[in-house]
Amino acid sequence: MEELIRTNDAVVLSFAESLLRDAGIVCFVADQGMSILEGSLGLLPRRLMVDGERAAAARRLLIDAGLGDELREAAP
Repeated sequence: MEELIRTNDAVVLSFAESLLRDAGIVCFVADQGMSILEGSLGLLPRRLMVDGERAAAARRLLIDAGLGDELREAAP
């Protein structure tokens, strides 16, 4: 699994997740349970993860949608 986005912004996360799912790219949000535990303060970021084999396609899709600034560095 590769981390694409780490953010506290629920709107960015939801938008990215929706784009990926519409394109048929399976993704999931990690650390969602920790975020719930800390309450509604939004201090702990959540991570959007995708399968390593689909990471490049997912990155291209998110860049094309204007989320390039939100992306983490690509894994070596």
